[in-house]
Amino acid sequence: MNTVNTLTVPRQANSGLSRRIALFVVAAIVLTVAPYIVYPVFLMKALCFALFACAFNLLIGYGGLLSFGHAAFFGSAAYLCGYAARDLGLTPELSVLVGTAGGALLGLVVGALAIRRHGIYFAMVTLALAQMVYFFAVQAPVTGGENGMQGIPRGFLFGVIDLNNTMAMYGFVVAVFLIGFAILHRAVESPFGQTLKAICDNENRAVSLGYDANRYKLLAFVLSAAIAGLAGSTKALVFQLASLTDVHWTMSGEVVLMTLIGGLGTTFGPVVGAFMIVAMQTYLAESGSWVMAIQGATFIVCVLIFREGIVGTVSKLLPNERVPATRG
Repeated sequence: MNTVNTLTVPRQANSGLSRRIALFVVAAIVLTVAPYIVYPVFLMKALCFALFACAFNLLIGYGGLLSFGHAAFFGSAAYLCGYAARDLGLTPELSVLVGTAGGALLGLVVGALAIRRHGIYFAMVTLALAQMVYFFAVQAPVTGGENGMQGIPRGFLFGVIDLNNTMAMYGFVVAVFLIGFAILHRAVESPFGQTLKAICDNENRAVSLGYDANRYKLLAFVLSAAIAGLAGSTKALVFQLASLTDVHWTMSGEVVLMTLIGGLGTTFGPVVGAFMIVAMQTYLAESGSWVMAIQGATFIVCVLIFREGIVGTVSKLLPNERVPATRG
């Protein structure tokens, strides 16, 4: 009589859980020690852009939707957060929530219009709508125009913790990053995420099985826009500034670059890519316009050597444990 090894799947599940716990512990240790070794402001900027890249990765890496206008959600949330904190006098956590909600709402409007198109047409629609947001930021008096929205107060978190203290602000940014990252990871691993992957792989088949593809795409678009807004709001508090750079089309290009270099459709790829790009911009700033050339050369090298991004290529080289097929 054939038997089934019932212990195989639980062992694999326990192994996966152990790996996640180990990665979480390592990440917690690194993030705790890092500000004592590396400039904290650099780390905060990198974490904000890492969260932004992770939000973009949800859309393109798992939904197959290439957006050229994600800077609209990032930048508009920064302006909304700054307005709420500076002009309305809201606390930091409420200001960030206002920016995040604004990003989600704008994502709902843009997504509802864009998901009706596919491929390059989808990308161009998102770019066109994002440019409308940019021109609004240029003209609106509340945004400060070319000078940007300056003097955004960090304030007191929950009315108690003074975020003007660099280490306190760093702790807040780490918490925001971990929350946003956990939400995205849970979404990808949930039935919603699996359905989104199926639609990306074969939309016609998913529709034939009864799934409303446009509804799933719109949900992914709104979630991605909300997390991008969360990243933009946090960045506005870190630098106490929201500028036109945050809503410019080049910002959308940077997040595409971060995601592709790190690894499309990977969990930690966008984080690695974001840290690489921000490190280049920070530590090679004295090179002037050569920074763009170096970024371009890095992208070319990654495309030629790391076809699936740095993390995607490395993960393929690591041994993977597979669940052997059961026999009945």
